[in-house]
Amino acid sequence: MAKHEAIDWLAPRRAGMEGLLETLVNIESFSYDKPGVDRVLDALAAFLSGPGVSLARIPVAGFGDALKVTVAGKGGGAPVLMMGHCDTVFPTGTVAKRPYRAAGDLAFGPGVADMKSGDVLIAFVLKALAETGGAPFPVIGLFTGDEEIGSDAGRPIIEATAKGARAVLNMEPGRASGNVVSARKGGFWMKISVAGRAAHAGVNHAAGRNAMEALARKIVRLHALTDYESGITTNVGVVKSGIGHNTVPPLAEAEFDVRIVSEAQRAPIVAAIEEILKAEDVPGTATTWQMMSRRVPMAEETSRDLLARYRAAAAELGFAVDGEFTGGCADSGFTSVMGIPTLCGLGPVGEKAHTEEEVCRLDTLVPRAQATAAVILGL
Repeated sequence: MAKHEAIDWLAPRRAGMEGLLETLVNIESFSYDKPGVDRVLDALAAFLSGPGVSLARIPVAGFGDALKVTVAGKGGGAPVLMMGHCDTVFPTGTVAKRPYRAAGDLAFGPGVADMKSGDVLIAFVLKALAETGGAPFPVIGLFTGDEEIGSDAGRPIIEATAKGARAVLNMEPGRASGNVVSARKGGFWMKISVAGRAAHAGVNHAAGRNAMEALARKIVRLHALTDYESGITTNVGVVKSGIGHNTVPPLAEAEFDVRIVSEAQRAPIVAAIEEILKAEDVPGTATTWQMMSRRVPMAEETSRDLLARYRAAAAELGFAVDGEFTGGCADSGFTSVMGIPTLCGLGPVGEKAHTEEEVCRLDTLVPRAQATAAVILGL
């Protein structure tokens, strides 16, 4: 059967997967480095080009393009969509300092887990299906280029591609526990700017309006909005202010992250934040803010059936897996809110993403690809 043929095709492919992973990791692809992200797409397109595979490049201005790869089905009907992103959080130049490195079953390098190994998995599952006659329906792989900064450019492409799909499988890294992701938080981030008035800290201190102090007072109140019981977290992660110890700072800026469990929490937390930001904590200062990326939670109910199918496939392949909730946001939220069955974290197992210690478990490349192929063919 096609199911067994695709799984058998994948069985001896670890070396090939490792080779493609090394190629992708060694391409600089910081989210704001459009040429670099596009080079990752070039490498994927070169690997996937061949009989039974249709490639469509979707231009994106300012950020990495998107690549839509389709393996035609034996019949028609709704497709299955696999998703991945080609950008990383690491500034251009990181690869030159610490390129791909493998040691036994572990691989290291910028983006090796999040999520270039997942991109490799998508590519090999598509190749396996193309080489073994395809699924009963079309299977699409979609690679985008701005996930790490909110998918503002990628989201409309994802939504258009996913519309009418029978299922979405997002290849973000598997959890350190080996589990897949059955639910995720949503959220957003904001840029905050407080304007004050500069003054000499010794000569005319009273004439100054300390923007840094105003921002500091707001940070305390913003952080107090964190409610672990309800799952809401708030975090000011970047602060910029001041030109010297002897100057009252006229400007202070911050980047502010908010995570929520459900969409119902969004409006109330936004209202509470805006009340804090509108307040004149230091007389003579004024605050402005800009809402940045809007991330949608991935609801557990949209993953239940796919999780059961994945667990069954994994058991047949000899490994145990379960679903896991994570506070991280991902593109899977966009398809979940569309009501499409969605499962995430299906990529190879990894951990310590976004750090210099990021690692991918190479021994999970093949079994995770086989389980994904089995789920697709069983739908």
